[in-house]
Amino acid sequence: MQLRNMTLYCIFVRNFGGSFAAVERDLPRLKALGADAIWLLPIHPIGAVKRKGSLGSPYAISDYRAINPEFGTMDDFVRLCDAVHAQNMRILIDVVYNHTSPDSVLQREHPEWFYHTPGGNFGNRIGDWTDISDLDYSQRALWDYQIEVDGFRCDVAPLVPLAFWEEAKKRVAAVRPDCIWLAESVDPGFIRFNRDRGMTALSDSELYRVFDICYDYDVYGDFMAYVDGRIPLAAYVEALNRQESIYPADYVKLRFLENHDRVRAAFLFPDRAVRENWLAWMFFQKGIALLYSGQEWAPAHRPTLFDADPVRCCGEPVDAPLIRTLAAMKKDPLFSDGIYTVEAKPNDVLAATWTLGKRKTVGIFSLKGKSSVLPVPLAEGTYRNLLGDPVAVEYGMVSTCGAPMILMTD
Repeated sequence: MQLRNMTLYCIFVRNFGGSFAAVERDLPRLKALGADAIWLLPIHPIGAVKRKGSLGSPYAISDYRAINPEFGTMDDFVRLCDAVHAQNMRILIDVVYNHTSPDSVLQREHPEWFYHTPGGNFGNRIGDWTDISDLDYSQRALWDYQIEVDGFRCDVAPLVPLAFWEEAKKRVAAVRPDCIWLAESVDPGFIRFNRDRGMTALSDSELYRVFDICYDYDVYGDFMAYVDGRIPLAAYVEALNRQESIYPADYVKLRFLENHDRVRAAFLFPDRAVRENWLAWMFFQKGIALLYSGQEWAPAHRPTLFDADPVRCCGEPVDAPLIRTLAAMKKDPLFSDGIYTVEAKPNDVLAATWTLGKRKTVGIFSLKGKSSVLPVPLAEGTYRNLLGDPVAVEYGMVSTCGAPMILMTD
């Protein structure tokens, strides 16, 4: 299975059952939902110094070589990994290579591996990250220490030198050649801000020299600008189409409506019909689809990373039937190997097409939930609609009542 055919499910253990054992118990349900891989937010011990909240951020790691006792033991973690593999899924571990907590093992044992302020103190270069100390990758001994670790989802990867990532990938490939490399790439404004301050700040194009997957933060600003009415749909689509020409031909983007740093999809789209259009569009896009911890229940509340704030999962997950259908659809080779086009249509309708040989799939997403009639690149006839009743094409047009449609030619 190619990465573009996959669905990734992200979990912060503290707020998703609270333990490795609880996650393990939920694996059959996640597999049935359509998850091909599980991404765990950092599972390492959290620093106590300058801690945010009562329990601290998982991104303020105190020891890269240990397990957060909140979640269980190393044996519990190994058992979870084995259980994930038994479900024919993969597991990604989140790790922070840019910084540690101020009371970390590394800062105590190797203070020379850390960034120091002009006054000679430990510190960090991003002001509101008050609970961490930045590492200094001009220290080559630090490279050897970090590369001993397996492959991971890499937090703020653009702030770590590209040469380190290249060396890390080469050495990890010797023991795990099929390791998935996921970079938390950043938005263009953050890249420019840090470069203007003399810092390393890698673009997505640079990161793709090493990483298999980058975030789609390069277009997230356009997405939000469209959602809150600052730009028309055509401007958002233009940003999406730009990705097709500026990245490698085999680029993979992490497509999401929400994650642990952003508001929930149900907060952005409280209208279920509108949310279903966006959810279907997320899966239809070129890239790997991300579901964030409990998204299938459509909660509007995003749990904090700094305190115990369990995901509220009760009753039937309202969006699960749609997610299962879309995750199954995405496994079709059409969505990894086909030719992909995106267009903005009137009435806030987004139309996208995948073509592979004689096969064609047309997705129609009414992003405001409006009814409309629009042209489609299909011959007259009746087509199977993955998301509902068959749809007639007459005179080169379809009529939509505002629900998402995915029309198949086979």
